[in-house]
Amino acid sequence: MFTGIVEELGSIARIERYDAHARLHIACDSVVQDAAVGDSISVDGCCLTVTSLPGDGFTADLMAETLRATALGELAEGSPVNLERAMRADTRFGGHMVQGHVDAVGEVVGREELPGTVFVSIRAPGEVARYLVPKGSVTISGTSLTVVDVADDGVFRVGLIPHTLTVTSFGALEVGDTVNLEVDVVAKYVERLLQAGTDTPYTQLSDHPVEEHS
Repeated sequence: MFTGIVEELGSIARIERYDAHARLHIACDSVVQDAAVGDSISVDGCCLTVTSLPGDGFTADLMAETLRATALGELAEGSPVNLERAMRADTRFGGHMVQGHVDAVGEVVGREELPGTVFVSIRAPGEVARYLVPKGSVTISGTSLTVVDVADDGVFRVGLIPHTLTVTSFGALEVGDTVNLEVDVVAKYVERLLQAGTDTPYTQLSDHPVEEHS
């Protein structure tokens, strides 16, 4: 579990590509200070397992499904990546609940620079766009952000302050780039329960109201 608060901006030092999988060598410093092989680190919003710690970062393997379902397969050597260690139970919860399970890949379709703010527009697939609401949370490439508005065609906007542009990969984000999207997991569970018509203690109480005594 993650919070979507980026701890470090790393970079892709090397990519080894094979027939149906790949291996990332990620250059970084902070997130590996207390890391061990087998730990989870969010790389651009995708939960990856540390497979080795060579001293200047870490390596992680990408299976075919990860390459298919995320934007990690489009990274090149030198690409910046947002990094976050799995959250601890005794730290502040600064963002929102992020699983590191990418729901879909979005495309940057607009970037508007205003004094103090950069508005980025992203097109989300329909199966993801239905979970987006104004003022709700969304994870974009591992970063917890607030949705400004959502259009009927699935395009939504987020606002980026200068600090976010500096400490994340968004400073280099351009129109046409792809990003990993993860929607609020609470919304997905609520939808699932409503579709199933599952009884809850509250519906059971409404079916059998408690008698009032005067």
